Amino acid sequence: MSTKLTHVFDPAPQDLVLTILGAHLRPRDQTTVWSGGLVALLGEFGFTPGAARVALTRLVQRDLLERVRDGRMVHYRITPRAAAVLAEGDRRIFGLGTRDGRAATWTVLWHAIPEDQRVARARLVRRLRFLGFGPVQDGTWLAAHDRSDEVATLLADLGVAAHAGVLVGRPATVPDFADFVTRVWDLPGLAARYGAFVTAFADLPADAEPPTAFGLRVRLMHTYRQFALLDPELPADLVPPPEHRAAAVELFHSAYPALAEPAQRHFDAAMCP
Repeated sequence: MSTKLTHVFDPAPQDLVLTILGAHLRPRDQTTVWSGGLVALLGEFGFTPGAARVALTRLVQRDLLERVRDGRMVHYRITPRAAAVLAEGDRRIFGLGTRDGRAATWTVLWHAIPEDQRVARARLVRRLRFLGFGPVQDGTWLAAHDRSDEVATLLADLGVAAHAGVLVGRPATVPDFADFVTRVWDLPGLAARYGAFVTAFADLPADAEPPTAFGLRVRLMHTYRQFALLDPELPADLVPPPEHRAAAVELFHSAYPALAEPAQRHFDAAMCP
């Protein structure tokens, strides 16, 4: 891996498995994959067989993967819950940077989830970030645009609707709301990350061999998808768009499909015992 890519790519193995499967399984919740193939693919990113198998076991425990036995062979299948999470991710990732730049309506969510449901609380926090929410204070989150439908689905999925409230409305002009939202999100840090992404992936080869194309495409997606957690897509009439976002979005939408065919061939070959 080049120094440039190492700078922006530092995945946890469980997250990397979901990135790989989300990019290469069709249909996601009906296709099984060989455990040995997944272990081998994770090895290409520097993970030992032991670390890879631990990651797969933990994904099963999180109800994101399901084990399927075929004689002595172990395969895995994406669970319905994981398929829904990946579909939500696709909408956010591939729609990033395409909004019209205005947001008359904002969404506020607050929650008081009991300590005995801390796993659900942690999952809620991660998925709120993926929907563009930022933390105002403990238990209170803010997002541009009307996110009430997505939030209702999320709260029901996690079983915490009884411990949360949602308000949709329009911010007052006094005090300065633009100044307030710049304190909720790290916008200079976000712009710097977009710049690092463009620098790292600007010169991808057009004719990469399948193993190289696979590695590049997974790194590209895994790095880009972090912006769905970091970029609130604030309305441009309130706060200027992050520097380098437009270049990053254009680069991703050009390079990701260009690498698809050889990357898919490498993935398919790895899944053959």
